[in-house]
Amino acid sequence: MKLVVFLGLRLRNLNSKRRDKMHTEISELIGKTFVDVKNLDDTELSFIADNGDSWVFFHSQDCSESVTIEDVCGDLADLVGTPIVMAEEVSHINENPDGVEIPEYQDNFTWTFYKFGTIKGFVTVRWYGESNGYYSESVDIRKVEGEK
Repeated sequence: MKLVVFLGLRLRNLNSKRRDKMHTEISELIGKTFVDVKNLDDTELSFIADNGDSWVFFHSQDCSESVTIEDVCGDLADLVGTPIVMAEEVSHINENPDGVEIPEYQDNFTWTFYKFGTIKGFVTVRWYGESNGYYSESVDIRKVEGEK
């Protein structure tokens, strides 16, 4: 049995029906109910749904770029146990948004804000990506379908 391990999650057992999908749209989270949402070492944001599906926000590392979670405003526990009613992405490329601490040195950079809401509350996760301009500073979203 061959397994592929990615970001701490077992993405594919080649002998099972589990499938993963890259480049997921954030709007897919709307209406989903999650049993767990975690910030994993400021490099991944993991959502596990009540049906076994999961979504992982991460950066697919290429070389010398850096993309990490800089801040979580709100309580991730507010995203658990009740459906997501709002999920959106806002990016600022080579532009510092108001109210954020500006790093000492910036070459090329991207601020990406993910905003989530349920009836329990709202959470904003702020990612910061920097590079020399050649490498991507984006956040990827991967959906992993649960066992069917």
